[in-house]
Amino acid sequence: MTIQPPKNDRTPYNLSDALRIAMERFLAADIVQQCRRTGALCSPEIVTLKYLNEIYRIDVLSAEASFVDSKSPVPQRDKILILHYFTQAQGTQLTGKQIPFRDLPGGLVYYPTFIKRTIEPLADVFGKNPALMVGVGKMLGARKGETGDAALVIDAFAKVPVNIILWQGDDELKPEVNLLFDANILDYLTTEDITIMCETITWQLINYAKKV
Repeated sequence: MTIQPPKNDRTPYNLSDALRIAMERFLAADIVQQCRRTGALCSPEIVTLKYLNEIYRIDVLSAEASFVDSKSPVPQRDKILILHYFTQAQGTQLTGKQIPFRDLPGGLVYYPTFIKRTIEPLADVFGKNPALMVGVGKMLGARKGETGDAALVIDAFAKVPVNIILWQGDDELKPEVNLLFDANILDYLTTEDITIMCETITWQLINYAKKV
């Protein structure tokens, strides 16, 4: 089966409008307070935070996000997600309770898209090779989980761990994948944001796997 990433024109929201609104919210935010809530580093001019395996800076005066170590432009979807995390964060601690995507508000509505863009691609690529998922997960700074035939814990943001659990397939059973989140995740991201974040994680893992 040929795995193809989703097209940007099928994104659940209009990127330009979403980015404009996210930037406006950042400019209206209490920057010092949100740095404390998100674990970001704060200076008078720059906010610095980590998303997946990259460090980003956000200009306090313009709300423009850029890479710290690269001059490449940051994709709009990543800019939106970074700004949403920063402005929406409540600073709550991890609860230790894990919940599946379906239990999120609107999760059942988004679930068919979530399956198509996250669950199925991960199962197709890693279902018969769990060790490959663990190996490429290290490229995203993942920690090895404890359940399933393979499991990863990826700190998408400082306060947003994502647990990916894989059960290996065989000649009779299809592989299964599940993603779990701490029960406090809605204090940091909306269900729509979580969909996009997991989609990004999926395709980063798959792209790393293609290079191995």
